[in-house]
Amino acid sequence: MDLEAARMIGAGLATFALFGVGLSIGNIFSTLISTVGRNPSVQQRVFPYAIIGFALVEAIGLFALLIAFLVLFV
Repeated sequence: MDLEAARMIGAGLATFALFGVGLSIGNIFSTLISTVGRNPSVQQRVFPYAIIGFALVEAIGLFALLIAFLVLFV
């Protein structure tokens, strides 16, 4: 196996984390919608936690994408 093929395989494996990020973001916001739908008065307390969770999960996705680009182009 040459180096270019190994780079492509490594970048593909690094992007598997993006699948988990997509699932996690969907889970965060579906739970938020379900919670606010059941009890609308808790929206002011729950929404900041959802945004913090979204930001943390999105950061993990950006790190995974950065690793994939580093494997490909460096």
